[in-house]
Amino acid sequence: MDNPVEEHVEDASPIAHTPTLNPDKVPVGTPLDWPIVDADGTLLFSRGTLLATTDERNFLFGHFRPQRGDLLDTAARPSPQAEPQADPNGELTLKDMHLEIGALIGMRSQLGSGGPMHPCRIIGFAPNHSLFVTPPMHDGRMLPLGVGENIEIVAIASHAVFRFVCTIEAICRTPFDYVVLSKPGVVRRLRERKSIRVRAHLAVRFGIGATGESYEGLGLAKGISALGMSLAASWTLGAVGDRLRVAFRLKSKDLDTEIETTAVIRNVQKGSGPGEPSTHGLELDQLDPSQQMAMKVFVFDRQDDLVYWSTGLK
Repeated sequence: MDNPVEEHVEDASPIAHTPTLNPDKVPVGTPLDWPIVDADGTLLFSRGTLLATTDERNFLFGHFRPQRGDLLDTAARPSPQAEPQADPNGELTLKDMHLEIGALIGMRSQLGSGGPMHPCRIIGFAPNHSLFVTPPMHDGRMLPLGVGENIEIVAIASHAVFRFVCTIEAICRTPFDYVVLSKPGVVRRLRERKSIRVRAHLAVRFGIGATGESYEGLGLAKGISALGMSLAASWTLGAVGDRLRVAFRLKSKDLDTEIETTAVIRNVQKGSGPGEPSTHGLELDQLDPSQQMAMKVFVFDRQDDLVYWSTGLK
């Protein structure tokens, strides 16, 4: 005789309603009945998306932690902090950095080394090489700073990224809020490239071509700069010069921005064998000012995790 009690217990078990997916639960060649998200809530595939091949599904489970979006609690999770890496060079000066008024810099207390960089801007230079900067903000309020405090600065110039330490000489309130910093000391060049890149692990939805209303697949951005990214996908998305549509989420302690834009494929490295992902160097070419700022802040938040690559995105 059938046991309806046992059947009821099995149907009501937590496993039946867990958001975590395994490959057997994700169909290939059939539209999805629910969205798939990463463990932090980042959208990977919308409801109705069709995974065309098993390679695409293998890529999904090889690089992300797929969850059913209709069952997942999308509570935010803190981003891990990277360990510092630097290439010291103590002979550089403020002039050598070629910084300009309006340049975006990152600032944090030297006592809080390892914490996030808070963005601010250079608004002037003194003849003695002191710097005038806007105060760094957090949650709409100026970070607590003290005269005489040593702070760490990371500045991304046109061709390099630099790290140095300044002392806060004054905190001024009129005619507007600004901070006076001492002449930079012990300037170190961290990296010299056309575009500074940091390591990343970002889910990127992509569509083939510059126009369209939907996305055909999912890729992984392993490196990102203010200008582009290195995107791995389960198949080759196009040739050099082709355009893609991309959508991704930039998220850290002080940042949560959805970006949808177009990109140009600048280089392609095809997988070495069947099932191996292809890597694409993308240049993002349609970023509005708020998106550009979000990209720069994301790079600043991870500036200690610079990617020391010899090939790839330029």
